[in-house]
Amino acid sequence: MNPIWLPAALLGGLFQAWRTALQQRLRAELSVSAAGLVRYLYGLPFALAFTAIWLRIEGVYIPDLTPEFFGLAAAGGIAQMAGTILLIMAFGHRGFIVGTAFSKTEAMQVALVTALLFDERLPLLAWIGIMAGVAGILILALAKRDIKPRQFLQALTQPAAFCGLGAGTMFAFAAIAIKEATGELAEVGFIGSALITLVAVMAIQSSLHLTWIIAHDRAALHDVARSWRTSNQVGMLSALGSACWYIGFAVAPAALVRVVGQVEIIFTVAFAHFYLREPVRWHETVGLSMVVGGVVLALIATL
Repeated sequence: MNPIWLPAALLGGLFQAWRTALQQRLRAELSVSAAGLVRYLYGLPFALAFTAIWLRIEGVYIPDLTPEFFGLAAAGGIAQMAGTILLIMAFGHRGFIVGTAFSKTEAMQVALVTALLFDERLPLLAWIGIMAGVAGILILALAKRDIKPRQFLQALTQPAAFCGLGAGTMFAFAAIAIKEATGELAEVGFIGSALITLVAVMAIQSSLHLTWIIAHDRAALHDVARSWRTSNQVGMLSALGSACWYIGFAVAPAALVRVVGQVEIIFTVAFAHFYLREPVRWHETVGLSMVVGGVVLALIATL
């Protein structure tokens, strides 16, 4: 594995947490669908700029893009959108915590699928790290709204749990499809292949989401345009975060990239504590410690 996957995964988590924090500003201005659109629509120009600059520096051209590449890019982009929709559906069932917690099983699902279908084997220590990270996130989810373990177990049979698990499955499928898409462009190097894939995925997502909004929520387009200052920042961070994830996927097992990317949770809690002055309770300390421990174990397994 190229060692660049590690800083890429860490930076991906940082940019995603930062983007999520900025998106909170848009919640009062935009509908849920419109707030989702700005990630793709405002992120696409940045993705194009990053790709053009890199290809110019390297002195290479975009290779012939095969139907297989576009199929994988479309599958990854659509799966990511489907995962987001399922997560929103979980919230609609009044299951914000349960839905979010189960969507974070993504790293575990990626590891299982790649092991079964792609013979991508991980060391035992990496599996322990993945399980520790998932357990830590579940503890954080329980602590956030004082949900007791018994209540959580009862919630496992609720629609929110199934929607959250489905969201995790879609996000896992997206990671695998995107990794395979980057493999179709090996001739331009792993960074070039990651950036070209990013442009393709964001272009597909922008087209699909924009078409839906024009058909069902055309009035939201004015709000999307009016929010350009904050939306530009969200788009830039979205493009940066996704570029880092894609670079990681191009050179390392997707499961390892996602488990290390769980540092996003740590950045999010740190933001809430230091900037929003929210206290950190002991449950959250335990959960964060398990997430950190999971990341460390996954890293040790790669040495």
